Amino acid sequence: MNPKLGLGFVLLLLLCYSVESKCRKGCDLALASYYVWRDANLTFIAEVMQSSILKSSDFDTILRYNPQLPSKDSLSSFIRINIPFPCECIEGQFLGHFFNFNVRSQNTYTDVAYTYYANLTTIPSLVYFNNYSEFNIPDNGKLNVSVNCSCGDSSVSKDYGLFMTYPLQPNDTLESIANQTNVTQELLQRYNVGFNFSRETGVVYIPTKDTDGSYRPLKSSTGIAVGAIAGICIAAVAVVLLLAVLIYVGFYRNKKEKGAILLSASPQLSPQILHVTGSNSNRPVNATESQGRTGITVDKSVEFSYEELAKATDDFSLANKIGEGGFGTVYYAELRGEKAAIKKMDVQDSKEFFAELKVLTHVHHLNLVRLIGYCVEGSLFVVYEYIENGNLSQHLRGSGKDPLTWSTRVQIALDSARGLEYIHEHTVPVYIHRDIKSANILIDKNFRGKVADFGLTKLTKVGSPSLLTRLVGTFGYMSPEYAQYGDVSPKLDVFAFGVVLYELISAKEAIVKANDSSAESRGLIALFEDVLNQPDPGEDLRKLVDPRLGEDYPLDSVQKVAQLAKACTHENPQVRPSMRSIVVALMTLSSSTEDWDVGSFYENQALVNLMSGR
Repeated sequence: MNPKLGLGFVLLLLLCYSVESKCRKGCDLALASYYVWRDANLTFIAEVMQSSILKSSDFDTILRYNPQLPSKDSLSSFIRINIPFPCECIEGQFLGHFFNFNVRSQNTYTDVAYTYYANLTTIPSLVYFNNYSEFNIPDNGKLNVSVNCSCGDSSVSKDYGLFMTYPLQPNDTLESIANQTNVTQELLQRYNVGFNFSRETGVVYIPTKDTDGSYRPLKSSTGIAVGAIAGICIAAVAVVLLLAVLIYVGFYRNKKEKGAILLSASPQLSPQILHVTGSNSNRPVNATESQGRTGITVDKSVEFSYEELAKATDDFSLANKIGEGGFGTVYYAELRGEKAAIKKMDVQDSKEFFAELKVLTHVHHLNLVRLIGYCVEGSLFVVYEYIENGNLSQHLRGSGKDPLTWSTRVQIALDSARGLEYIHEHTVPVYIHRDIKSANILIDKNFRGKVADFGLTKLTKVGSPSLLTRLVGTFGYMSPEYAQYGDVSPKLDVFAFGVVLYELISAKEAIVKANDSSAESRGLIALFEDVLNQPDPGEDLRKLVDPRLGEDYPLDSVQKVAQLAKACTHENPQVRPSMRSIVVALMTLSSSTEDWDVGSFYENQALVNLMSGR
């Protein structure tokens, strides 16, 4: 596309976007509904939320907006407090405010978004507005943390000009929010058009009262009428798109004549028709499948030659073989100064090859294995980062490895849950892994978990119903609705993750083989449910704990993980918790493994929701 035309198109889109968000100017005040996490204090909250309205030591301002707090030292965990901040029009694109966060040692974007800013911001927002990768946030650095806000909408009502930015908790509904804020459900929905209040994630905007107990009226605004600008946008964008199509057609014809870089693939793919023309470089590759002609773009990854991979693996020798799965054999290699794992796949596995590339080139998270590159010569090869300590299954049941401590097991569970929560709730479209098991959770040199093997991943839109699909995956980890009807939703991964939690406790396989040849094998789920359904499962639960742990574990903590696993593996997928709820539960547990009391566990409404099945 002509650069000038492209620039004009971008400017027009920005103009239209600003109309859609109705951002022409901000307002002097908004409130953030801050959900107080365990052990947070007002000093820390004031520090991370300081702005031109609130200074880091200005507790009086916070107390004015929170009359329920008698003093700055009376803050309880798992309540909401109101934090005032300015609501500004950011570059004409959205209403919000940037807070500055001083990074602590080993902080992650997950910590910042979910804990320190209590879901007022998101991981994608942190990635977008900061120069640091998710894997390399420097200690003592500074992050731009954007929190969205609202100044009102004259087309809805002129009576409300002060709004609360309210992050949903798992137990929130439209009805419950309306009841606690004394705002009608109809008005809430009109200020949050099309928003599903039962989705458990995201922020909504709620009209709220000022310190004098009254609603602020909406201030009058000036500028070009929204409808007029919208009309300009529609007409102008139509013209630009028409020009773009004409230019693209001419460009494509010229490019086709010169020879396009194309990777052709089909379910009946053979080495003879698998071809790539052009230089072997760090360039994108377009992949199309004959069934449906679905295209993908592989970016930010290196295309390796077969010769380079063969040399790095000593011609794929057995000495370099480090694993084998359903869709290929994995080899260790050192490529261009980096340790790598190379999965060699058969040509007939092209569908899984493309699925894996599509996911790993679009998702980037500390707890997901990182893609380095690929190769399409002769066979299909996917090149990943090398994870030093193998997979979780090997650590739980393999010989020659020291047993994982209980705290390490909880941490690995949390890491894996964070990776899954990211692909379930922070990507568009949403990804469903479909093959979660201990063998697909890798352990790095610091004994942190990473989810791997995305060859069976399905895509879906946020909030869409379950998909119907052919049965794939691993027996023992399949949810009932999937095994019986082929239904696929994020709750399928939740079910399999529950089985992994049982594995972490017991070190047993998903299907427990009977010692007596006359006895039938049993599922690990049934084994635990027999115990957990007892009035007092304590002593029988001890018999299921990995004997290699000895007595070096807190039974109370084990019991909570077992109850979490039971909730994850509930027969009804609607009753299972979301991965977000699971992350919250495991964060609470891992923060204080030794003295996590039952009272504080049930104070957290997210966990009440999880354990009560609501």
